Amino acid sequence: MRHWQIHRTTLRAIFIAIILIQDFVPFFGNIPLGPLSITTMHVTVIIVAIVMGPVDGAIIGGTWGLLTWVRAFVAPSSPLAPLVFVNPLVSVLPRIMIGLVAGAVYRGISYWPKLNKVAMVAAGIVGSLTNTVLVLGMVAVFYRTPAVAHAYGVNVAHLLPTLEVIMATNGVAELVLAAFAVPLIAYPVLEVRRRLALY
Repeated sequence: MRHWQIHRTTLRAIFIAIILIQDFVPFFGNIPLGPLSITTMHVTVIIVAIVMGPVDGAIIGGTWGLLTWVRAFVAPSSPLAPLVFVNPLVSVLPRIMIGLVAGAVYRGISYWPKLNKVAMVAAGIVGSLTNTVLVLGMVAVFYRTPAVAHAYGVNVAHLLPTLEVIMATNGVAELVLAAFAVPLIAYPVLEVRRRLALY
């Protein structure tokens, strides 16, 4: 039991380190494009949720969210960040929910072993959607302001259509990335972890 706890803590620390590297190395975890920031970090959170479960996925997602929140104050990743990501409902909560939702979807579908890879793809898609919908949804609810609209290069009246376009472009790109990358990475990691558990 103690060995398993040490193993779990070590894995958690490794994934936190990966999130830190993704967050601080330019163009590795976040790719800034004007006022947008295309992320690859959601893939890491979803993989953790699959390999270690929803709670650990939420912890790693929360770590990413806290980094996003802190960076909004000290080192914004885009012109939009200091306007919206200073609110933890935008920066932290959606990241936590990625792990919880993706992990729950994977566990539910992978109950049938033959659907294991399908479960990973589904977790990738749903986890990515969770992040996109919650972040943009929170922006629409709390930040329909001239400053935020200006950061997107539109007026307030066009902010909601702009968010819809982002969901249909940026969001879809992140969804496709997750759908392909998650099973490619999570499956071998999960297999190695299962084999180690036998010893």
